[in-house]
Amino acid sequence: MTLIIAEIGSVHDGSFGNAKRLIDAIAATGADVAKFQTHISEAETLRNAPMPSYFKGEPRFEYFKRTGYTRDQWAELKAHCEAQGVEFMSSPFSIQAVELLDSIGMKRWKIPSGEITNLPMLDVLAQTGKPVILSSGMSSWAEIDRAVETIRKHHDLLTVLQCTSEYPCPYDEVGLNVMLEMRERYNVPVGFSDHTLTIFAPIVAVTLGASVVEKHFTFSRLMYGSDARHSLEPGEFKQMVEGIRAAEIMTSARVDKDALVAKMREMKDIFEKSVVSVVDIPPDTVITGEMVAVKKPGTGIPARRLSEVIGSRSAKAIPKDTVLQEEDIHA
Repeated sequence: MTLIIAEIGSVHDGSFGNAKRLIDAIAATGADVAKFQTHISEAETLRNAPMPSYFKGEPRFEYFKRTGYTRDQWAELKAHCEAQGVEFMSSPFSIQAVELLDSIGMKRWKIPSGEITNLPMLDVLAQTGKPVILSSGMSSWAEIDRAVETIRKHHDLLTVLQCTSEYPCPYDEVGLNVMLEMRERYNVPVGFSDHTLTIFAPIVAVTLGASVVEKHFTFSRLMYGSDARHSLEPGEFKQMVEGIRAAEIMTSARVDKDALVAKMREMKDIFEKSVVSVVDIPPDTVITGEMVAVKKPGTGIPARRLSEVIGSRSAKAIPKDTVLQEEDIHA
């Protein structure tokens, strides 16, 4: 079954209460994972580092500092996830964040696109032996190759996600073909991290074999922060989850066409047509085309055999508007 990750990121805006309520809302959608981002400003960024074009709200250093949590708070959020029946996950952005998340027993790692070239961090987290989900949004094939090699020095518990780091991502740059190329290139499970504004791309990805799907989640796209405007709201996310689960059933269930049709006997009788008399036909009469037609229901000689009926003889008197049966005719 596809692992569906709801990416909270920092859309909680530093509110611990919002973080818990977001977990509750994610659990209600049927998603599997509530994912945060663990930023430790001093460990990951200079104070004067540039901000992305889609978020100029405040300097990144201050934003990460203001919206970050203590180790105890992260542990409490993990416990809250478990109480709600969803997995806790948070992307680390520094070795210190790896150490913090490992210390609270996080189950697996999700590497964000911007950290795929941070090989020192990848080496440290891979040494924990925990599964790794690697996103590739802003990386070349050569960079992904090096990241995969770094992780595989320690284990093969790896899933690689196709991602296009545009906010929002247009449909023609989603790159689901790349996801399939990743499966061939690395011989690992693959998945998809989506930055479009709708629910469609993740559902299509699942039909192509994605084992993991990630999508940004928010209470409202009007919320403050770098990700809210590119996220799905709860009702939309729930619809996406339902679409993914439906796609899983439709792509995995094998149907025997003949066996399926056998279940439709009643429908066939109602909707298909039989050969019927359109005039009174005396006994032992050669049946001509003017005497018969094809009409509902499909409970008699099938319409496909009209040519066989024409030219045969009536075995008995056949009143007008009679559905012909095998015993009504003979050669």
